[in-house]
Amino acid sequence: MSTVTVTIASYLEPAFVRRIEAVDPRVHVQYHPDLLAPPRFAADHSGRPDFRRTEEQQTRFLDLLAATAVLYDVDRPLAPRLPELAPRLEWIQFTSSGVGPFVRNAGLDRAGILLTNAAGIHAVPLAEHVLLSLLYFVKGVPARRRDQHAHVWERTAGRELRGMTVLVVGLGAVGQEVARTCRAIGLRVIGMRRRPVTDPEALHVDAAVAPDQLHAVLPEADAVVLIAPHTPDTEGMIDAAALAVMKPGAILINIARGALVEEPALVAALRSGHLGGAALDVAAVEPLPADSPLWDLPNVLVTAHSASTVDVENARLTDLFCDNLRRFLDGAPLRNVLAL
Repeated sequence: MSTVTVTIASYLEPAFVRRIEAVDPRVHVQYHPDLLAPPRFAADHSGRPDFRRTEEQQTRFLDLLAATAVLYDVDRPLAPRLPELAPRLEWIQFTSSGVGPFVRNAGLDRAGILLTNAAGIHAVPLAEHVLLSLLYFVKGVPARRRDQHAHVWERTAGRELRGMTVLVVGLGAVGQEVARTCRAIGLRVIGMRRRPVTDPEALHVDAAVAPDQLHAVLPEADAVVLIAPHTPDTEGMIDAAALAVMKPGAILINIARGALVEEPALVAALRSGHLGGAALDVAAVEPLPADSPLWDLPNVLVTAHSASTVDVENARLTDLFCDNLRRFLDGAPLRNVLAL
């Protein structure tokens, strides 16, 4: 294989750029941070929303794309035009996992380009976020905060998390880590996925069910964790009917996509008290509109699609990309190939 030109299309720390450059002498890395949106926080792959390239900068960036064989991340506004702007492009490594809808909307699933995502990179922080959310509601943190604010010292009786049942909807890398973490602290875990499960223990669950059994198992769950991809089959899966059969006082944790939940029905269930709480890292419309009632409901925790992002994310993404880049150069199968 001759020289392979790799273009890094979102901000990456210089030390990680050097690691990519050191993968193989055949690799030529194009990285120009002045052409990319500056990050607002660690592992920010979108960058400042007000960033705009000058005409001269845009010309330079398009010249980089024209020579690119491999893209690390994408400039999203330009994604639909990548087949024409980057005629040599063979492979895109995305920096997030749930990119299926974006890929289809941009037409990249029909472009003959190899696509890989970041599946598994965010498993640990998301599992930790699930644990935080469970403790937040089960231990009554909202009420304790209200007491503290009002200077009220009044003893109460709490609840134990151990022994509760959690339904994890989606058993990919993240779902399995969520299940493993929950079982480690004594929760019973039911997992749900499309493919049949012959060995629940291998997926860190006590039992596994198919999606058509959702309404049958919802009444058993003290908490429901959504980590399934957004597809036509999962869109709106937590609707009024699903919420109605959930155990009174149950907790809903959505770390998947907002489209999996019908928000008006969710608001109604939270207001009535039928649902004990909701931890929402995602929303149907992002950013969550300022007039959404979800902001002000006392039994809602909103975390602005940030639960997966931690300070070591770019290091893990670089590990994945360097491994995949070696595989690409050697003609070996890549990890995390997107199935569309």
